[in-house]
Amino acid sequence: MTKKVVAPMTALYPIPAIMATTGDIDGVRNIITLAWAGTVCSDPPMVAIGIRPNRFSYELLKKTGEFVVNLPTTHEAWAMDFCGQVSGRDGDKFALAKLTPERAAKVKAPLIGECPVNIECVVRHTYLAGSHEVFIGEVVAIDVDEERTERGFLKADEAMAYHKRGYFTLRDQVGAHGFSAKK
Repeated sequence: MTKKVVAPMTALYPIPAIMATTGDIDGVRNIITLAWAGTVCSDPPMVAIGIRPNRFSYELLKKTGEFVVNLPTTHEAWAMDFCGQVSGRDGDKFALAKLTPERAAKVKAPLIGECPVNIECVVRHTYLAGSHEVFIGEVVAIDVDEERTERGFLKADEAMAYHKRGYFTLRDQVGAHGFSAKK
């Protein structure tokens, strides 16, 4: 097979489509739609998000050092896309997107009530990576809607991924962890 070399780009796709919340439930708060997010460590559990310094959520996150990764399903697709199109400087995205802010168990940043999984994080490390600053957050609590998840995970046909500027679900399983080693 002959391969062609192309210019460097963000080619690691698909990636999670998430809504991160920053700020304080009783004061200034915001929702930012992100695809630059992922798991980076299992012990202790840590996730990373990348945010441009000119974003409103960046200011709030630098101030508080806490954020929540809210995992939307196909039911929240419109709100997720909307929150990526408007700035929190121009209004309360919770109200504009008709989303419910809920108090988190361990951090000041609000949860999005409609999202069935909310991952509460405290920033442990930051790194300016170029156009984005990477915030590595230790997971301090996970809030799960047991009726809308399977053993605490999003249902595959409702979980969303971002791929080539579009949102997609995960449908068909092609194997299970360790299936290649089974005889």
